[in-house]
Amino acid sequence: MKSKENEAEKKKRVIVTDNLSEVGIKKLREFAEVDVELDLSREDLKERIADYDAIVIRSGTKVTKEIIEAGSAGRLKVIGRAGVGVDNIAVETATEKGILVVNSPEANTISAAEHTIAMLLSLSRKIPAANVSLKSGKWDRKKHMGVEVNGKVLGIIGLGRVGSEVAKRVKGFGMKVVAYDPFISSEKAKELGITLASLNEAFQVADFITIHTPLTKDTRHLIGANEFALMKEGVRVINCARGGIIDEHALKEAIESGKVAGAALDVFEQEPPEERDLLELEEVVVTPHLGASTTEAQKAAALGIADEVIDALQNKPVRNTVNMIYVEEEIMDTINPYLGLGEKLGLLAAQLIPKTGRIEQFNVSYEGELGFADSGIGKNTRIITRAILKSALSLFTDGVNYVNAEAMAKKFGIKITESKTEEIEDFSSLISITTTTRIEGEEKKKTVAGTLFGKDDPRIVKINGYRVDASPSGYMLICSFLDKPRVIGPVCTILGDRGINIAGMQVGREKVGGDAVMVINVDGMVSEGSIEEIKHVENIFDAMLVKL
Repeated sequence: MKSKENEAEKKKRVIVTDNLSEVGIKKLREFAEVDVELDLSREDLKERIADYDAIVIRSGTKVTKEIIEAGSAGRLKVIGRAGVGVDNIAVETATEKGILVVNSPEANTISAAEHTIAMLLSLSRKIPAANVSLKSGKWDRKKHMGVEVNGKVLGIIGLGRVGSEVAKRVKGFGMKVVAYDPFISSEKAKELGITLASLNEAFQVADFITIHTPLTKDTRHLIGANEFALMKEGVRVINCARGGIIDEHALKEAIESGKVAGAALDVFEQEPPEERDLLELEEVVVTPHLGASTTEAQKAAALGIADEVIDALQNKPVRNTVNMIYVEEEIMDTINPYLGLGEKLGLLAAQLIPKTGRIEQFNVSYEGELGFADSGIGKNTRIITRAILKSALSLFTDGVNYVNAEAMAKKFGIKITESKTEEIEDFSSLISITTTTRIEGEEKKKTVAGTLFGKDDPRIVKINGYRVDASPSGYMLICSFLDKPRVIGPVCTILGDRGINIAGMQVGREKVGGDAVMVINVDGMVSEGSIEEIKHVENIFDAMLVKL
């Protein structure tokens, strides 16, 4: 019987460093040991992070490159963000280190959309200022004259989850909606009853503008002095997305010049804001990042991220991954055998690469059933490609997994391409890998291909263009030779003399008497000396041992 100490050692550990609804913490504690540490300094977190399998945060904790590197040296496998934005996480570093980043983006969708509507109406009717005025004993109705939203044009920048919900709601107020989103189809826009426009067109026609995009290097200061210059006189701007998308200095100047009639801000470039000039303008309505601050959103975010972290730590499919491919659970049973085949092919392809060469390209080709772009498997071939890369790169470096396989390949300067065809030749489904290696300025290509016989019987069916039928398991001796008598026998004799049992053998050739390849499955290691002896058999060109 295993000791309690051993069981405890295996139990997962999770640290929570921001306020998380108790329902989420309770759920995490059903699976792991959970420490809630809300006042950790960055240095304290850096020192402790390696002791945990996962960290769960909201927007308050910054999981920097240094913290991730410290965690990757220990147990850290998952970073969970309760909510949608991940600009406080060094995602690129996490990916390089093979650490999964997950979030719960749908939890606060309705709350964020409703807060945007509240800010829109507060801005149009000057409700916050009127509230303060009346409570101070004044009755100044004229000063707080507002504008209707009915009949006005709302420009929505970003038509994702929140932006779409805002669009649905403002149509009930009689507003016309113009939206910019390069990833939304005209069909989706038509379904929502809105007009798609370019970014500049949206700026030019909108009476109100609301932002619903993530903060990235491309969206930082998306709206600045040049963009304000394009807008209508008296435009009103709302930002309940991420601070930094609007250049706050440019916004202040646009308000003071009269170009912008008002702004409603829930998020800021620095939180809490240190500069007070913008906040103190009478035309500006502000809230302290309350978009997701509802009881319902907090519970949903906590439960959602608890589910994601638990699934990730159990190596189950995770729906809301930031740096990993999601595959629906019902499809995984079909894909799993291909993942196994992909790993075997990746190992084989990597071992066939000449040791003196530098690999430049991995091309993975999917044919037949795998090539149908609309099928469940065809839509998910990218994860098979990652399986191939993970397996191949593991021969050259440590720490490669499904999360960082593509990033590691790019780091090594390897170009990854993927192609598909629905055409079926010899097999209902086929995975082919072509590696391109450069040796002293000359390109060398090697190819391997495999398929499944039945549901889960992987086979190697091509090596460098030669047809074979080999089981990808254990040790495989691969010999290229000229198809003449007295080649196969001497090779088998050498193996037999050294007590090496042959489990199976396949020969592939272009034509009688031409070049050929021999694949021998053996039950044990073949020494370098034996391989050198095999290479000296007449008409043998080359011989190598691979392990799958």
